[in-house]
Amino acid sequence: MGKLFFDKSDLPSTVTCTTSEQPGINAAVKFSLYDSLRLGTLGLGRQVFDYAMQGFNCMKAMGKLSNEQIISIVDYSKPSSQKRLFIIDLKNYKILFNTYVAHGMQSGKEFASQFSNTPESNKSSLGFYETLGTYMGGNGYSLRLQGMENGINDNANKRDIVMHGARYVDERLIHSQGYIGRSWGCPAVPPQLNRSIIDKIKNGTCLFIFSQNSRYLSHSQILNSIYTPGYAFNQKS
Repeated sequence: MGKLFFDKSDLPSTVTCTTSEQPGINAAVKFSLYDSLRLGTLGLGRQVFDYAMQGFNCMKAMGKLSNEQIISIVDYSKPSSQKRLFIIDLKNYKILFNTYVAHGMQSGKEFASQFSNTPESNKSSLGFYETLGTYMGGNGYSLRLQGMENGINDNANKRDIVMHGARYVDERLIHSQGYIGRSWGCPAVPPQLNRSIIDKIKNGTCLFIFSQNSRYLSHSQILNSIYTPGYAFNQKS
């Protein structure tokens, strides 16, 4: 077992994170939400949504979400020519945003296939994140992200992996080259939507970045774990 990412003081009563019945949104509501919003017709797979809700409920049980109304899902199993960012209002059953999002330049061209938690790798990191506060940086208005999965994305702050707007997240590039531009690892979004997206998801919401990546699926500390007092996402070996 790797080092514990969360301190024991973070731990509530036992929560089994591998089941669909979690505190918060239950299985019936979850399936109703997916179907009523027709997320499948927009390209978001049910399994990806289920994974996202599993992690959402784990983070909620740990008290890591100060805003439990919003969930953001990035599906890197889709090419960058597709709108693969989904921001959903769980309370009001609304899709707030469905738009393009970039991946790291060393993760691939049209598809993201390589991922890393290593500084200066210029690759994207998968997994669950807690959104933090905002700041003005070299890429303008930006959103800090806290990676929640030890060894997978917990170097996000060290790597300056943030959400920001970028001119290369532009549909016109799809027409000219088949894919949008790429970042240094950040989930960059269209500049015209940047501020409105960040203001909606900042300060304690769940962000899930997914790919059908065998290493992530087998090592995820949330998707493959039982959360119990005194331990933090004990990985299956």
